[in-house]
Parts: sequence; C-alpha cells; structure tokens
Amino acid sequence: MRRGVRGSAVVFVLLAVLSPGAPARAAAPLPLERYFDNTAVSDDARPGEADFDGSGASLSAGDLAAAGWTPGRTLTVLGAPLRWPARAPGEPDNVRANGQEVRVTGRGDALAFLVAATGGDEAGGAGEVAYADGTRSAFRLTSPDWRTGPLATKAVALPHVSTPSGRIAERARLYVVTVPLAAEREVASVRLPYARDLHVFALAVRDAGRDWTGTWAASTSGYPTVGPWTDRTLRLVVHTSVGGTRVRVRFDNTFAAAPVRIGGATVAVRASGAAARGTPARLSFDGAGGVEIPAGAQAYSDPLAFAVPAGADLLVSFHLPGPVTAAPVHRLAVQRSYLSEPGDHAAEEPGGAYTSTLTSWPLLAGVDVGGGPGSVVLLGDSITDGDRSTVDANRRWPDVLAGRLRAQDAVPRYGVLNHGISGNRVVTDRYPGDGVSTDQAGVSAPHRFDRDVAAQPSVRTAVVFEGVNDLLAGTDAGTLAAGLRELADRARAAGLRTLAATIVPCGGRTGCSAAVDAERTEVNAWIRDSGAFDAVLDFDAVLRDPADPARMLPAYDSGDHLHPGDAGLKALADSVDLRLLVP
Repeated sequence: MRRGVRGSAVVFVLLAVLSPGAPARAAAPLPLERYFDNTAVSDDARPGEADFDGSGASLSAGDLAAAGWTPGRTLTVLGAPLRWPARAPGEPDNVRANGQEVRVTGRGDALAFLVAATGGDEAGGAGEVAYADGTRSAFRLTSPDWRTGPLATKAVALPHVSTPSGRIAERARLYVVTVPLAAEREVASVRLPYARDLHVFALAVRDAGRDWTGTWAASTSGYPTVGPWTDRTLRLVVHTSVGGTRVRVRFDNTFAAAPVRIGGATVAVRASGAAARGTPARLSFDGAGGVEIPAGAQAYSDPLAFAVPAGADLLVSFHLPGPVTAAPVHRLAVQRSYLSEPGDHAAEEPGGAYTSTLTSWPLLAGVDVGGGPGSVVLLGDSITDGDRSTVDANRRWPDVLAGRLRAQDAVPRYGVLNHGISGNRVVTDRYPGDGVSTDQAGVSAPHRFDRDVAAQPSVRTAVVFEGVNDLLAGTDAGTLAAGLRELADRARAAGLRTLAATIVPCGGRTGCSAAVDAERTEVNAWIRDSGAFDAVLDFDAVLRDPADPARMLPAYDSGDHLHPGDAGLKALADSVDLRLLVP
C-alpha cells in the first residue's frame, strides 16, 4: 500500500542550505507582515506610491475593492483562508521571497500561498516547512507572472495595471498556489524560497476537510450570463452519495470579476418537485444569515446539525438580492432545479413560489457531511457528467458507483464526488478561465486539478477518465499521454491514490475516424502499461463491441456513438473493483 503526504507514516527531511548571499536566519520566525518589503497596491489617484515590479507598475486599489479584495479581508480560495494584507494603498503589503522564516501554525493537508511573480515569467524555488515535532519537509513553490500568467488558474484578475502615467487596460493576476504538508503534523514555521521575483501576500495552512466527507460536488464549468436575477431565490436539487448528522455547503464565485451576495440560504430534504420535507433549516456564515463572496473566492456555511440521508435528494435554496447578470455555473446538471418568483423563499416548505426550472447548478459547488471515511473524486468529461443519461434519475456512473459503495461493507463507504464537465479536455482550456463566455466546457483538467481534486474535503482517491475530446479535436496520443501523466504526478504529490480509466470507443460518431481510433488505442495501451497510475479501470474493454472494437456495443450506446446510455453507465460502475479505491 502506497502512502502519500496525507499518510501519517511519511517523514520528509531536508538539510537547509543558504544560497550565496542569502541573509542569515532570524533568531525566531516572524509573522509574514513583519517581512513586508514591497508595495504592490496603489491608490488610483496616486499610482506612483507603489512599485510592484521594479518598473513603477502596481495593482489598482479601486479594482481590488470592486472585486471585494479589501484590506484585512479573509478570502477563502482552494479551501484555505487567506487574509489580504491589512495595509492602506501605498504601504508595504507583500514580501519578496528571500528565505525568510515565517511563523505559521496549524495542521492540514496543504500550505496555501497568495502570490504573484514579477519579471515577465514564472518565479519560484525550494522552501521548507518546520514541524513542531522537529521534523522538516521540503516543497517547491512557483507562481506565474502577474501580467503574463495563465488566466485559467488565477485566483482573481483585475481589469487594469496602474502605472505612474495612468492605468493600462491589461489584466493583472493574483494566484493561490498550494503545496502538500505531512499530514497530521503541527506546522511551526515556513522558510520561503530564495526567489526575489516571487511576491508573497499571505499564507495559511489549509484544513478545510479534515472533519468532513464530501457527499455531493460539481465543477464550475464556465461563467455565462444569467437572468438577470434580482431578488430571486434559487432552489437547487442535489443527490447525496453518503449521509451524516451534520452538514455544510460551499458556494464558489470562481472565475468571477465581482462579488456576489447571498442574502440567505437553507437546506432541506426534498419531498417532490420544489417542495421540501419539513421546514428548511437555515444556514449561517460566520454566524450571519448571508454572505458576500469576493471574486474568485468561496464561502463555506457554518456546521449545522442536520440529518442528511444517503442516496437522497437535498434542496439547497439561496436568495440572491441581486442584480446578478453572470455567475459561475456547472452547465450540465442532468437534473431540474428551480427559480422563484421575486422574494426570499428559501425557508418555505411548499414549492409554489418556484415557477421556473433550471438545468444548471449556479454558484453551489459542494455539500459535505460531518465525519465519515472521506471521498473519492471522479475527474472526467461528459461521460462522467452524465450526458445522455435519464434526466432527474441519477443514473450517471458516479451515482451507480455511490450506490454500490453504500450497499457493501468490504471497503469504506466513501463519498463520491462527480467532477465531470461536458466537453472538458486534458490539454486544452475550452473556457479561457476569465470573463463572461458562452463556452462552458471548463478549463483543462490540469488547470482545474487543484480546485476540483486536491482541495476537495478528505479526498482519498482520484479517478481520471478523460481524453476522448482531446482526440476528437486532433490531439495526438503522445501529447495526451503527457497531460495524463501530469495529472498522475500531481495526484501522487498530493498523497492521493490515483486510478485511470481507458478511453471508450466512439466509432460511428462524426469525426471519430480510423486515425482518431488509432490514437485512442495508443493512449489506452499507455494507460494500461505505463505504470503512471496506481491502478487502471479498463472501461474500453467494458463497453467495446467485440465484433467491432472501434465502436460501443449497441446495448450500451445512447445513440450518438460517444456517450453510453443508462445501461452503459451502469456497466462502467459495475465493473469497478471497489478494493481499488482504497489507499
């Protein structure tokens, strides 16, 4: 049995070596703010008071405020609470990494850094964590550049770069980057890398999921126009995989440019349609009835004593005072949810106020239950998302897998988190990761890995089942295999057991030529034989027609020759050896 950084048996040791010319270590680690030596944020009326990159450019305080990134505010990104520096524009607000020893405490699965690089390219280097028991672990921290880095992985993008001569209409990026920790050890301090072009604004230990198991989740696939919604309540229907006696929900404002306000929210077991079984229970956020979520950030509700049944429908209702003209969504819900007439109807048991239906899941990204054995994340495309499965019936293959786990006692009854996105690819972003877009096929699997896999609550195992969309778009087998290997390597670094599923046939589909099938066959051979993953699920062998291996068995084909129907999805889930899910 392989143990990763989440396993208690792992010890990392690093002998610290000072780089030439590096300063001597402080007698005792200091809070990050004590090291601030660079000013990144300027007042829009006095842009010359900051010099982030050495050439006089800076971040606009007005743009940051418009995004909800105000001084001293705690922003939850990738499950980690990061405090934006409580500094006025024109005051030092970040540190250029130069081996500083920073006082940080806590236990968790990862360190999260709020960072950006200057100099025109990514910047980073080796750092070190010191634990309270005297052990140490090494990490490598790298950040993209604040003006040229990928928008797909940014935490927030601002519309301007400030210069002494005025603002430029150019996207300024800030990033949150995580590095794994040795699980269950108390962190005492962190030594930053020696990388002067790496700027650190905040860091924190992430412990978002240690006492929780994910029972339902969905990936943000894009940021389309909606509504507009003003004074409306959304009642979203989600299907649980495991149950528990406590619940919390997570809203994600991923990819957004502005904050969104949730006026109030509730959770209830569904009776039928939009009607609840009993009075919905009120959720709170840091004790308040509602919450404003900054651009790019998340909001977790406070733990609530609430009986969540396994394998059942929940109603998560939330009021949007508005106006909301665009929102992060998961486009393909394969489930009807509901939109109300004007007013806050979140606490109503009857469903009469909900007069319109929705076919997507806006803003809501996760539901967790207290305790439990942890969760399995299924990272995939439309086949995992449930495209062409029966609407409102929960016959996606992750749903069937969750039912199998609930019905047995041989392995832990893990939560199953469906992170499939219809149209998603491994090596290419379909949605660029910034701005309002009609394309809702998501950023690439590697670009969403940190959010959709590593940051999920108590994740134990990841299953990767992607690639057919890349092949249909012309990606060759070698490039796709390299992208899949990157996912395997990153999962291994995060301490996760990782499985890969072979790509199923698509013969008969327009564009699925003999040349595409040859590339698919080559990738599948690599998946089976490379050893990149801990185990392989041979979904190709499950669905292919023995008489014509380039095509699915007709009994499993939904009719479009790409997506399995309900029977094919059940065959995939039934083929999984549940023992392979156990780390």
